[in-house]
Amino acid sequence: MLVEKNVPLQALNSFHIVAKAHQLVRVASQADVQTVLASGELGAQPKFVLGGGSNIVLTGDVKPLVLKVEIMGRRLVQETARAFVVEAGAGEDWHDFVHWTLQQGYAGLENLALIPGTVGAAPVQNIGAYGVELQDRFDSLDAIDLQTGRIFTLNAAQCAFGYRDSVFKHAAPTTTRGLGLAGRSLITQVRFSLPKPWKPVLGYADLERRMAEENVPAPTPQQIFDWVCDIRRAKLPDPALIGNAGSFFKNPTVTAEQCVDIIARDPKIVYYPLLDGSIKLAAGWLIDACGWKGKTVGHAGVYEKQALVLVNRGDATGGEVMTLAKAIQTSVYERFGILLEPEPVVV
Repeated sequence: MLVEKNVPLQALNSFHIVAKAHQLVRVASQADVQTVLASGELGAQPKFVLGGGSNIVLTGDVKPLVLKVEIMGRRLVQETARAFVVEAGAGEDWHDFVHWTLQQGYAGLENLALIPGTVGAAPVQNIGAYGVELQDRFDSLDAIDLQTGRIFTLNAAQCAFGYRDSVFKHAAPTTTRGLGLAGRSLITQVRFSLPKPWKPVLGYADLERRMAEENVPAPTPQQIFDWVCDIRRAKLPDPALIGNAGSFFKNPTVTAEQCVDIIARDPKIVYYPLLDGSIKLAAGWLIDACGWKGKTVGHAGVYEKQALVLVNRGDATGGEVMTLAKAIQTSVYERFGILLEPEPVVV
């Protein structure tokens, strides 16, 4: 097992922030992780799990031992009358995996095309786009306890999925034997239940517009995949060309009464009623309304085409990104009384 020292992380995070890992180990299997944990020196060190680096902001060099997840593999686990159950290694590129499922005839993930990151990171964030969240297609996952080396499996209920949230983003309670797994586990494989028969999810205006423009009343999974890719490329910067972490803030939810109050002051606000009676507000609209679109602080900026995305305009530091983010939070709070919550993990 090779322990790499002083490893540059600029190419391993989608913001392209310059930083180093004091020590890094590439893990390609469950056995690799257990070997690290069994090592006296490495096993005792604090650890940081790194997937595709698409949802982090590095504010300095990473002192904990970095476990770079490179566990690969894709396979059909089971076919039933109701679903295809498909498994992927945590190190697989998410978009490539979605494309592969369609090639195999396993539809259901097409709305989640072109989301950056790895398969193992997807449950942590409960990624979602265009009316579908990962939890809607989730079956189960395998992970390793980074304290004991024990391999365990979680179903959807045990993952405690929420809006861009899961058990992997919360620390274990100190007073109870709760399941908070932040910093305590490494996901190795993820399984998805892709429904039979397949039904398209088309409730978003962008998709409905494409259906009308192309006169396709009943699109195929591949057509939806292609449309989602086109829409995302038109709105969002390619991390390979412009450093970014995708949507930087969660869309906030408010009560119906709060929404009525905001509408009275800002009638053009973009909002979406939810099934539980609460209202989801478009964070990008709130940021744009405060005049941030296209603005720059240091070398960090707000993307010109989508105010929800913060970008690296060249040699931005993590500190500059967070300074910009906090300034945006302050502006939105002062105008709307809403505190935006960042999506990326700050390291």
